[in-house]
Amino acid sequence: LLHRKQIDKLIGAVQRDGRTLIPLKIYFNDKGLVKLEIGLAKGKKNHDKRETEAARDWQRDKARLMKGDRSD
Repeated sequence: LLHRKQIDKLIGAVQRDGRTLIPLKIYFNDKGLVKLEIGLAKGKKNHDKRETEAARDWQRDKARLMKGDRSD
């Protein structure tokens, strides 16, 4: 459960800093109410995205090479 100031602080971080609220866990109780555990995350920078994309491309190319090397 969050107080109003905590909610405002999270909303401010999302709007001002471009952060993202991520649901981590979800709980249901006997009355049908839902509790949600949330996390505040910071997005990747452009250079991190390029690194990830390069690694993904290399994995794809490596898989293609390995598939082509198979002699059935």
